[in-house]
Parts: sequence; C-alpha cells; structure tokens
Amino acid sequence: MLQRHATYRETFDRFRWNIPAHFNIGVACCDRHADGSDKPALIYEDEAAGLVTLSFDDLKRASNRVANLLRGHGVAAGDRVGILLPQRPETAMAHLSVYKLGAIALPLFIQFGPEALEHRLQHSGAAALITDAENLPKIEAIRDALPDLRMIFVVDGPSGHLDLAAEMAKASDDFSAVDTRADDPAVIIYTSGTTGKPKGALHAHRVLLGHLPGVQMPQAFFPQAGDLFWTPADWAWIGGLLDVLLPSLYFGVPVLASRARKFDPEAAFDLMARHKVRNAFLPPTALKLMRQVRDPRRFGHAMRSIGSGGETLGADMLDWSVETFGFAVNEFYGQTEANLLVANNADLFPIRPGSMGRAVPGHRVAVVSPEGEPLPAGKPGLIAVARPDPVMMLEYWRQPEETAAKFAGDWLLTGDTGTCDEDGYLWFQGRDDDIISSGSYRIGPGDIEDCIIRHPAVLMVAVIGVPDPIRTEAIKAFILPKPGVVPSDALAAEIQAFVRERLAAYQYPRLVEFVTELPLTATGKIRRKDLREREVAKLREG
Repeated sequence: MLQRHATYRETFDRFRWNIPAHFNIGVACCDRHADGSDKPALIYEDEAAGLVTLSFDDLKRASNRVANLLRGHGVAAGDRVGILLPQRPETAMAHLSVYKLGAIALPLFIQFGPEALEHRLQHSGAAALITDAENLPKIEAIRDALPDLRMIFVVDGPSGHLDLAAEMAKASDDFSAVDTRADDPAVIIYTSGTTGKPKGALHAHRVLLGHLPGVQMPQAFFPQAGDLFWTPADWAWIGGLLDVLLPSLYFGVPVLASRARKFDPEAAFDLMARHKVRNAFLPPTALKLMRQVRDPRRFGHAMRSIGSGGETLGADMLDWSVETFGFAVNEFYGQTEANLLVANNADLFPIRPGSMGRAVPGHRVAVVSPEGEPLPAGKPGLIAVARPDPVMMLEYWRQPEETAAKFAGDWLLTGDTGTCDEDGYLWFQGRDDDIISSGSYRIGPGDIEDCIIRHPAVLMVAVIGVPDPIRTEAIKAFILPKPGVVPSDALAAEIQAFVRERLAAYQYPRLVEFVTELPLTATGKIRRKDLREREVAKLREG
C-alpha cells in the first residue's frame, strides 16, 4: 500500500514494491475477504430486479461454481475466456473465476460490433465465451470465423448454448484456486486502436499490485472508512477493470455496478447521491457533460475523491470540480500497456492546471528521445517508463516484433509526447503521430485544446494538422459548441483570437470547423487519426 508522508518527495522515496512470488487476483480480490461476515462487495442497481447486494462470501461461492463448470467443460490454465457483459455481478464472477482457474480473461466491450469482436476473439484464440442474450447475435454472426471458440455460456436464459445459471447450479461452490505465480498471465486487454489495429496487451497477475499506488494517489489515499467506488467506464476497459473494480475489491471496498445504455450526466449525479458514492473514476468526456448540468449541487453528494484520465481537463474543469464537489479532480495518466504511471494528488502537492501530475511512487517515468535517452527539463520528447515495473505488460499477444518496437533499451515508449518540468510535473502534448509540423515548429495539440476548451462557447474540441503548401501543416480545430450556441464565422474568429492572445501566434488554429460530434474511441478519447484521414480524403476528392 501507498503510505502518505509529509511531502510528495518523501512519499515517493520511501515507497517499495512488495510483489510476492505467488499471487492470484481472484484470491486476493475475493476469497481472502470471504470470512463469513457477509461484508458487501457489489451493489448492483438492476433495471428489472431493483437493488441487489452481493457479499464477498456470495462472490466466492459464485466464482467457485463458475471456475468448476469451466474446468468441467475442458477450460484449462492458459486458455483464453472471453467476457462480453456489461457492469453486472456475473461479469465480476466471470473474471474472478478465470483468475482462480489460472486461465486468461479477455474483457470485451458490449458496444463492439461483430468485426471488432471477431478480431479480438480470433486473434486471442479464445476457447470459451461468457455473454448475454442481447450480445449473442453478434457472436453467432461471426461464429464460423472462430474455430478456437469451443463453448459459449449465456447468462440469461435458454439460447441454444450453455445456460450459465443452470451450469452453475450443477457445480460445486468449493474450489481450490491455482497457485499462480505473480508473473503468470492473467488478462489480455486490447488497445483501443487509436494508431492501428488493436493489439492485445498481455498482463500478469502482478498487474493488480502494480495498479494500487496509482489508484490510491489520485483517489486521495484510498481506501478510507466508508468508501464506495463507482465508474461509468465499462469494466471491459483497463480504466473500469483495473482502476476501479479489481483494486476496490482487493481492498475490501464495495463497488457500485450500474448499467447505463447511454451516459446521462443528470442520472450520474443522482446515482452518486442516492448511493452515497465516495470515490469515482469519471472520464473527461463524462465530466464535460456533467459540467452542463444546471445547479448540480441540488443533488447533494458524499464524494471524497474523483480521478480522471485520458484527455487533459484544464483549469476551467478543475475550478468547476472545486465549486461542485469541494475538491479538485485528480488527473492521472497511463495506457493499456502500462497504466496509472502519473497522477495528481491535491492533498500532497499543488495541482498545475494542464499537467498530468507527477510520477506515481514505484514508477520511474521520464521524457526520452526515440533512442531512449532521458531529456532535460522542458525539452519535448516521448513519455516513457522504465522496466522492470509490475504494472507493465508482459508482451503484445502473439506479436513479438511489435513488443520489441515498444521499447528503447529498458524504456517502454508510450508513444505519447510531452515535457517534464524542473519539479517533475509531466505535461502531455499528444500522440507521437498527433504532433503538428507547422513552419519551423513542432506543436502538440494538447495545449491548444486546453486553451480552446476554456472559451465559454466550447463543449469539446479536437486539434489536428492538415496539409498546407506553405507551412507543411496548418492547425485546424474541430469544435463541438455547447448546447444553444449558434456557430458562425464571427464565433470562429473570436475563438482564434482567444487562442492567439493566450498562447502564441504560431499556435492559433488557422482553420476552424464546427461539428455536431467528434469521433471517439470506446473509452472516450478523441480519435484525431480519423479526423486527419477525413481531411486527406477531402483533399483527394478535390
């Protein structure tokens, strides 16, 4: 656990990893808390059944049954098991059972279409899948392309496949978990595919331990008495699974599960208030939508900490969070291959708006050259983390060349560019391929987006470089206005002047396009790559 000391430097310097030789996520997150006390583990708000609470004892019995039935159907240690379910108890049961069995969990997002599911299931060679009736048709449409998929379990009723509830009823609730090593594979999480076809980041059981300080730091030294954790992020993504669900269960803290068909900011405030949620991971997109809610304090809240990551929030959003909740949102940074590396903690050091924060204790993070040479303070380069590190992936599944290319010596290159100031604060600029070459400048979109979002007419913004015969690239801003704002040439000029006055003449967007939506990954990150491809296609068409 991360121990708080008087200063950040002392907290960082005194931290030591304690990674045992043998460790199993399923045992650590469930069995060790199942002591007969019926301590709550999951609080599930179900549209049909109402409120359902499961204790750690319930989870142990249920996950043992699933582990036994998987083993009974021939699933062995090392086999991949797909989990295509929303936030619901069966999702947690499935994960815990797969870890106890020594198999490898394959989380799958319910909003994926058949093509995305086919790539992940086929590439991973998944032997089994646990899903529900709603998502089953997508699987049946691609079934012939999945020769390794031997069995499908469906959680809610007859389907022509194995009925999970019926199979569980026949299985024993007594199961001895496999004594996995901390370095044994546990989960494959596919990247969101912002820069190409999604790759499967294979993580070991130790990845959970590697996440803990990165959860505790932005969540104001989580856990504390009375904590209750929630996120709207799907548990199929590393942010939902390893930033919230598994760390919370590891610490014996209950998790609120609630499936929303679409994120509703008013419903989010209401949900957090009704259940007295104390801790939340809210992606930037969710926070920006919540900022539009009228008088959010009317809902009341019991919030103690909020973490956010994926896109820079900026000073405006931080001010709003202080006004709304009484504290600043703590931003953090990481990626699927190595997560929760950098974070803010307003109780430990001052937040500098626009900064991702400082290195989380236990991680050696630096800005380096493409060859892996650490760069001096203030010089732009690639954000990197040094190995060994328990939060780091073992490899890209079945892609040794891509795995090797991810490293420069002992540095894992995130592919994100940024700077590090003299005090160790890290500043995100963008993906390496997001950098704009304009005139003699190399410009990251992050600073420009952070500036534009502060304009009172702007809800969301994405900035890219578009081909320009004189400057190589010109800066273009795609702006999603706030509700009720009418786009106009005058507003575009006003926003351009807003940036020019606050940043620099070479950083203002020479082109502005107002849009009704922005392309997002399933985790809410802006897909600048799609915008660039769209602009190139427009040029080709003349």
